[in-house]
Amino acid sequence: MRFVRWFKEVGIDEVPRVGGKNASLGEMVRELGRLGVRVPEGFAVTAEAFQHFLQANGLNAPIREQLRELNPHDPDDLTRRTRLIRSLILRAALPEDLEGEIVRAYRELSRQARVEDLMVAVRSSATAEDLPTASFAGQHESYLGIQGEAELLEAVKKCFASLYTARATRYRVDMGFPHEKVLLSVGVQRLVRSDLASSGVIFTLDTETGYDGVVMLEGVWGLGENIVQGKSTPDRFYVHKETLAKGFKPLLWKRLGAKELRLVYDTEHHKLRNIPVAPADRNQWVLSNEEVLKLAQWAVWIEQHYSQKRGTPTPMDIEWAKDGITGELFIVQARPETVHSRKSPTLKTYTLEQEGKVLVEGLAVGEKIATGPARVIRDPKAMNQIKPGDVLVTLTTNPDWEPIMKIASAIVTERGGRTSHAAIVARELGIPAVVGAAGATKALAKGGPVTVSCAQGEVGRVYEGTLKFTVDEFDPYQMGSTRTQIMMNVGNPEQAFRLALLPNDGVGLARMEFIFADWVGIHPLALLHPEKLSPKVGREIEAKTSGYSSGREYFIDRLSQGIAVLAAAFYPKPVILRMSDFKTNEYAKLLGGEAFEPNEENPMIGWRGASRYYHPDYKEGFVLEVAAVKRVRDEMGLTNLVVMIPFCRTVEEGRRVLESMKEGGLERGKNGLEVYVMAEIPSNVILAEEFSQIFDGFSIGSNDLTQLVLGVDRDSTQVAALFDERNQAVKWACAELIQKAHKHGRKVGICGQAPSDYPEFAAFLVEAGIDSISLNPDSVVRTKKRILETEKALYTRAGRRAR
Repeated sequence: MRFVRWFKEVGIDEVPRVGGKNASLGEMVRELGRLGVRVPEGFAVTAEAFQHFLQANGLNAPIREQLRELNPHDPDDLTRRTRLIRSLILRAALPEDLEGEIVRAYRELSRQARVEDLMVAVRSSATAEDLPTASFAGQHESYLGIQGEAELLEAVKKCFASLYTARATRYRVDMGFPHEKVLLSVGVQRLVRSDLASSGVIFTLDTETGYDGVVMLEGVWGLGENIVQGKSTPDRFYVHKETLAKGFKPLLWKRLGAKELRLVYDTEHHKLRNIPVAPADRNQWVLSNEEVLKLAQWAVWIEQHYSQKRGTPTPMDIEWAKDGITGELFIVQARPETVHSRKSPTLKTYTLEQEGKVLVEGLAVGEKIATGPARVIRDPKAMNQIKPGDVLVTLTTNPDWEPIMKIASAIVTERGGRTSHAAIVARELGIPAVVGAAGATKALAKGGPVTVSCAQGEVGRVYEGTLKFTVDEFDPYQMGSTRTQIMMNVGNPEQAFRLALLPNDGVGLARMEFIFADWVGIHPLALLHPEKLSPKVGREIEAKTSGYSSGREYFIDRLSQGIAVLAAAFYPKPVILRMSDFKTNEYAKLLGGEAFEPNEENPMIGWRGASRYYHPDYKEGFVLEVAAVKRVRDEMGLTNLVVMIPFCRTVEEGRRVLESMKEGGLERGKNGLEVYVMAEIPSNVILAEEFSQIFDGFSIGSNDLTQLVLGVDRDSTQVAALFDERNQAVKWACAELIQKAHKHGRKVGICGQAPSDYPEFAAFLVEAGIDSISLNPDSVVRTKKRILETEKALYTRAGRRAR
């Protein structure tokens, strides 16, 4: 056939013939089907067919005339002229030869499916679409649930006409594509009945940071258009690529979305409509763990294939669907990701320097901070109300909003997730956006100056007023390397992917307490012994653990997810996880904690750290911590995770802790497990050689070590002036520990505050021969420069002595 090509007959090299979308579908059918990647059958109506249609109806001249006189920056002129072009196309007839080929191909597709009139999806596929430099995503129309020959032929014409929507025409102008060089092909594909199941998107990187070690997947009930349109908040999943390839099951992180609406086919009226999702379904995941891992594996294969084909790493933007009739999973689209793949290696870090009143919160898109007057706009027709530099505030956006979005300093929407239209466009424009910010149009209705911050992790915040912030820019590849390993102190898993892009040698301190408080939020013993709780607390815990088979599984699952994100972000570099080091008063603040914690006069040097792990009053809780670590290492394959024991007072106590770990299934030396100990008590320094016999390394906790060497309560304001890590006694303790540990082949690092606050203290440690320094992320670049200078000076002095 001249005007129709089956997907199995085309590949990615035929974009000029069948457009980006169809070429990609054909490439997957032809090249990846043998691996098990499932793509629905279909065919392409070629770009040559589009040209034949225009020529047969004499449309080329009037279209050229309208585009020649077009002012793309005048919204009224743009709308009027593109509407006229579309009406010319829709009134025209398909040539008989073209119509005949489309009908014959549709009948064959129906025959293969063993139905009389197969329900299909009809999608536009432009010849400048789904390219690595321009996606054209959402610019052209798609039609779902098309059934019968007459409907199909009409849908093909509508797709032809969508090449000339106002938004598509303006996009070509903005991206520098001549109108006459962009043609349209149409894809006709067996419809996956995801309206009866679920669908969504996959990115082979983290969309906010560009970190490429994970696959990110989102999904909703019904058709996936609700994700892009921001009408339904999706479930989100992260899978680690490298350990997935090794045969593990590294489903790192799951976030349950609200999934408010389900887009379905109304078979009676033959149209799409949204219906509310039942509460029970909103609390269910749209995919099983095994289905997530299968889709992630397909996504990795697709990325590898396209990267090999292009000869350069090519992150992918993929759409998936699950058929509610057969239960099968399908890939329905794949295109190169176009935001992070074009970024320069230079990194910018934004830091908010002031605190302010939070007006509204939502999901952070991007990692920037912006300021400007809040401007609530409810309809894109009111675009004249917004001025350059305003913060656009609205319910949701679609491609009609893009002229407004391009002049905004930031975007805030009440609906949508990380792959909604507002999020996608904000990333392309390089501006921050807060999406899913409930109540934003009301909270920001006054229109005063606001600060939009997406630089504080997963949560994006809109603050009242114009707050001060700083921007640091550097090229991590130009900094040089140090003998001393530069590691980081990281507690919040939500910032891990961003922080992993900084120059580093791993994580010297991953604080379990943050994950405990934010990801679990419940005292472990309260989960194991609900009979000891008040009815009110019991009901709260029951609500938080809904969907889990037991309190034990809730704790292990939530804690292991937080730990896994940290370990995966820096893989294969070491991530040193300090086991829980809450004081009793801090444990008591966890939900249900008051029933299990004593009231101590001085919790700072009371029942904390190692002394809890083997004690009969807490050992059950420690075993849950051990189970979470074991799941991360054994099931997810993240063996770069190192365990560290805090506040271990005696060597015998260290042995008892190791025995408790072994009872829980974690044994030092087995499967490469290393166990470190915090050096934060004078006994750790005095008996460093003895501690070296049972632990693999030390990490100096300069805060507690200073407190106990100098006898200064670090929380007391009266003696605060005496608390100084640079005191000679503290420096002696650090140097002594390094010397003794090295004698026995044990590494020594430091994870306290001092090296971040005092570059001269970091220089002292380098001179003492410390193996690694773990810093707060905001001081990594500054301190690394100082360490480079110190090491250079040391080598210079050593060279002079040698001469």
